[in-house]
Amino acid sequence: MNVRRSAAVLAAVAVIGAATPAAADPSPSPSQAFPSALYGDKDPKFDGVWRQSLALLAQDTVGVKPAAKSVQWLVRQQCADGSFASYRPDPTTACDAKTMLDTNATSAAVQALTALGGHDDVTRKAVGWLKAVQNKDGGWGYSPGGASDTNSTSIVIGALAAAGEKPDQVEKDGKSPYDALLKLALPCGGDGDGAFAFQPDKKGELAANADATAAGVLGALGTGMVVEPGKKSDATCEKAATPRQAAANGAGYLTAALAKDGDHLMSALAGAEPQPDFGNTADAVVALAAQGDTAQAEKSVRWLEKNSASWAAQSGPAAYAQLILAAHATGTNPRDFGGADLVKQLGATGPAPQTAGKTTSGASDEKEDSGSDFFGVWWYVGICLVAGIGIGFLFTGRKKQQQL
Repeated sequence: MNVRRSAAVLAAVAVIGAATPAAADPSPSPSQAFPSALYGDKDPKFDGVWRQSLALLAQDTVGVKPAAKSVQWLVRQQCADGSFASYRPDPTTACDAKTMLDTNATSAAVQALTALGGHDDVTRKAVGWLKAVQNKDGGWGYSPGGASDTNSTSIVIGALAAAGEKPDQVEKDGKSPYDALLKLALPCGGDGDGAFAFQPDKKGELAANADATAAGVLGALGTGMVVEPGKKSDATCEKAATPRQAAANGAGYLTAALAKDGDHLMSALAGAEPQPDFGNTADAVVALAAQGDTAQAEKSVRWLEKNSASWAAQSGPAAYAQLILAAHATGTNPRDFGGADLVKQLGATGPAPQTAGKTTSGASDEKEDSGSDFFGVWWYVGICLVAGIGIGFLFTGRKKQQQL
């Protein structure tokens, strides 16, 4: 999933000035800056809506009713045209031409708010916007108008399905999202062996990408991020003439990749030693479970139980949510995940969830969040002054994903 967040940097570069003051004392501090309703305490500029949506979706999946103000914060992030940006520090300010709209954030919000229920107007507008920015090849890019990629197209498919749409009937110039996915599927044999690429490279060539493959399997199956184990599949890699066959091919690629490195995926940055890729391993577990390849999914979720604790603690709410969704997909207890209570750990990164029958005062929540959003505006200004910090890391994350 990291490729979706780091891709936002490419759009952000255009709005970051080359010259900044030699020294700046960012004020207020980050702890003051972020809305109290937001999950996580790291800069939400590129992933605020994304991680909030995953946190709420994971809580709902395990029967936890999220805090009302956290749901309301997500709803208020929507622009008037139905879209969501990665993060809007001041949702009282209308979106304009400079707002960096995000198909991935919009789709994640649709999946979360549809699961929670009671937000039909919000999700209907969001789906309408997604349809309006569909590319001529039937797919979507990270930003509206950007070249279609497997990850973005797949999560939009998940949002359409969650909202009751039939993805194969959502067309632009006669092309559906499945047409776009099939063009990004690699043939059987060779290094790709049925995987999905993220996008074609500058020469139009496709390269296998594990993150894109996990997303592509779900997209080709027409499902979102919450899955139940599918019917066992014994399909072998064949020409991907249908979305179902493309999903089977992609699952076969993931199974082989996971088994090769000890039931988990690896990532490698240029000049650095390969490292375990916990997030993509969790996504692969969900994809394999949905396809019905449960044997490898269960082996990999056991590996995550033993090894993912430090990564999740460092990465925050989206990581806990990914693990919860992987646990759910394999019938694993997320409240005893290698001895850890993922549900409790996720809850600790944001407002305490509601207990059964307990209601939260909307007026109180609105007042508290309004103050936090005010500080968020000043933090947004401050972070632009120090935007160079971490940019290299995010670009490297994008490069890492493309090498998988």
